[in-house]
Amino acid sequence: MQNLYNLAARQDDDLVDRCAAENIAFAAFFPLGGFSPLQSGTLTDVAGRLGASPQQVALAWLLQRSATMVLIPGTSSVAHLRENVAAANLGLPADAVTELDAIAPGGSAG
Repeated sequence: MQNLYNLAARQDDDLVDRCAAENIAFAAFFPLGGFSPLQSGTLTDVAGRLGASPQQVALAWLLQRSATMVLIPGTSSVAHLRENVAAANLGLPADAVTELDAIAPGGSAG
């Protein structure tokens, strides 16, 4: 399954949960916001506290969101690729997840 899904665009929360329950991979389309990159003071603040980039935090949030989440973020350099891959090892503490969950208007992640 592939749909638009990221920190700010979470209209498919129920579908992400259903895919996880059915053990179906969910590929988050535009995981970093696509042509309008994710920008949020909360995201920047959490990243600063964790010593990570906002992009790494956004990717880590997606990976923590569901065990069946698949990410294909674009990259234009080896350094950027390494930064993206490092997001897989970034553990987000519960308080950070709570803050990040509040970014989407009216939404909450499962």
